[in-house]
Formats: sequence, structure tokens, C-alpha cells
Amino acid sequence: MHVTERIGFHFDVMCPWAYQTSVWIRDVRSQNGLAIDWRLFSLEEINRTEGKKHPWEREWSYGWSMMRVAALLRRSSMNDCDRFYEVAGRALHVEGRKPHRPEVAAELLREIGLDPGLVDAAIADPTTHDDVKADHDEVVSHGGFGVPTLVFADGSHLYGPVITPAPLGEDALALWDLVQSTRRFPHLYELKRPKSAADQAHIAQQFAPYLNARDWESRERPAQ
Repeated sequence: MHVTERIGFHFDVMCPWAYQTSVWIRDVRSQNGLAIDWRLFSLEEINRTEGKKHPWEREWSYGWSMMRVAALLRRSSMNDCDRFYEVAGRALHVEGRKPHRPEVAAELLREIGLDPGLVDAAIADPTTHDDVKADHDEVVSHGGFGVPTLVFADGSHLYGPVITPAPLGEDALALWDLVQSTRRFPHLYELKRPKSAADQAHIAQQFAPYLNARDWESRERPAQ
């Protein structure tokens, strides 16, 4: 009997790399029936400068608050969480909109047939904060530092793949096979391609909608 493989996919709506990986993993799912549990992780928190507020100490915090909406949706429907991340990610990283603003997040919910009032409901419910923090802390407890982070049924964690644009079709499955193959070596910690000036230009071109729409300065914590 065929057993559906299930993975956890930790994301931050604000991350352009995680968005590209989510496009890829959804294409993999469409081809092999993979089940995805959408989980959360805060780049605002992991990259927080000492002395700055934690994201949950602000009335509205871009990535953290968006993930509180996702957490509320996930309680009743993983599919609704998936659809919200898909439309919010596309809005920011493809269309150059600002889903991290409450009114735009509400508009996006309306676009996928959900109650726009869920934005206010998620922020009014303090336990949505607990859900985001629990997911975030789970990654950190395994030495994680960013997204995308994949979690497999055996509990193993992998950061990545980090790629743009997202491969589709046969290429998507080929990358999935490559990711699976790395799990054969539990002490393989890093395999990284240096970025040339041409690579940096490619990334800037790919991420132009995100770079134009963001209302923050991006910071990145180095890998440990």
C-alpha cells in the first residue's frame, strides 16, 4: 500500500527564498502526492538586533503578524493556511504588493474567499502568538537559523533548497530527488555554490518585486 510522504515546511511570508522554495514544493506535491504541513519561523526574531523589540512586542509586526493569521487559519484548515501563504507570497514576491500591511492582508483573504476579519481576529487572540513562537523555537532547538527549513518524518531538518527561479515539472522532481539523496548523509552539513557578480544580478532581478515592496531593511544572521 502506498504511504503518502509528509514533510513540515517552515516559512516566513516575508522571505523571498522561502517563497521560491514553496512554489517548487507545491509543484512536487502536484506530481507525487507529497503532504505538506505548513509551519512558521520568524526572520524578524532570529535576526533581531540586541536592544530592539521582539516582534511580538509590537502592535503589528510585518512577518510575525502575518504568520499569526496563518496560524489561526491552520487551526481549522491546513489548506486555508496554504492558500493564504500562496496568495500573500505571490502578492509580495511577484506582484510587488504589500501583504504585510493589515489592510492588504485582509484584502488577500477576501480574494481567496475567506473572511477579511480574520486578520483582526488573529491579532486579538494571544494564543496565535504562542503558535508562531512554538514553531519558531522548534527550528531553533535543532540549530536552525532561517527559512526555508524542511522537516522530515524521521525528525531530520534541512535548510533549503535555496534557488531562484523555482524549478517546475521534471526539474522539480529532480531537485526533490537530490534533496532526498542528501538525507543519506546525516553529517553532510553544507554544500554551497559561491555567488558571482552575475549571480547577484540574477538574484536582484528575480527579487525586484519584493525589494520594491518591502518596508524594512533586510538583515540576515550568518549560518552557524
